[in-house]
Amino acid sequence: GPILFILYTKELEIVAKHHGFNVHFYADDTQIYIKFSPIFDNYCDIETRITNCFNDIKNWMYNNKLKINPSKTECLVVSSRNNFATESDVITEVRLSQSQSIICTDVVKSLGVHLDEHLTLSHQIDKVVQSCYITLRNLWVIASKLSFDLKKQLIHCLLLSKLDYCNGLYCHLPDFQIKRLQKVQNSCIRFLFGKQIKKFDRVTPFLKKAHFLPVKQRIDFKIALMVYKILNNVAPDYLRGCISAKGQLSHSLRHEEDFFLLDHPPLPRLKQTLRSFSHAAPSIWNSIPYDIRCSNEISLFKKNLMIAV
Repeated sequence: GPILFILYTKELEIVAKHHGFNVHFYADDTQIYIKFSPIFDNYCDIETRITNCFNDIKNWMYNNKLKINPSKTECLVVSSRNNFATESDVITEVRLSQSQSIICTDVVKSLGVHLDEHLTLSHQIDKVVQSCYITLRNLWVIASKLSFDLKKQLIHCLLLSKLDYCNGLYCHLPDFQIKRLQKVQNSCIRFLFGKQIKKFDRVTPFLKKAHFLPVKQRIDFKIALMVYKILNNVAPDYLRGCISAKGQLSHSLRHEEDFFLLDHPPLPRLKQTLRSFSHAAPSIWNSIPYDIRCSNEISLFKKNLMIAV
């Protein structure tokens, strides 16, 4: 199974860390990444380290009866829009040998999410919106033959599942991107209620009637639920280092006796960093009422949080 495969390839982490890389395993998907500064680090040195690391990985796989497939291996250089790098400095390919190389692309697909070089997620939202509208168009063909409950079930399985997949990444995206996803959900509501909704009627009352959270609230719900799992030790270990509980002061005031708050990290230099989990999670979690944050059961927490958001 996936766990046995990860255990078998665990030594790859040692090989990658020898060259200063970090590794993340998920089933048979292995991600290797490194951070560097375009101002202070030499691109040639970084490219050499990447090449040496991949060559060592290739040798390790050969010795362990595995094979790296360059055609399925992708490389992405993530940077801000004002990284002060010239076109000649940008890494364009990673050579594994004289005959094999990995071309750096503008967009890569990681665990079903399309990541671009500036992490705007515009390509990801394009794909989600396109896929949802194609599914909706096919469902409208048979809409007259479906009952209300069956329509709702199909929306949950085929459409909302796509909107909710990794939607924590959409936190603090520009409003116009969130509105694109909201239009998809509004179209789902029109499909669900059919002729009950006139052309120019507002969809919000029907969203409440169907018990559907709007897209922005669904994002906050996902992040808050993840924080709850972290605080209750039912989340992956690597997520625990992203947040920290607020410490108790020796001379605390009455309003500071809430021990279920999270510490806010210092304000980042780049505005885009506010989208990260370590910055978004504390602000969302601390805005939830105290009686919901201290829920004993996850089912009770989800039920109350659904009402609160």
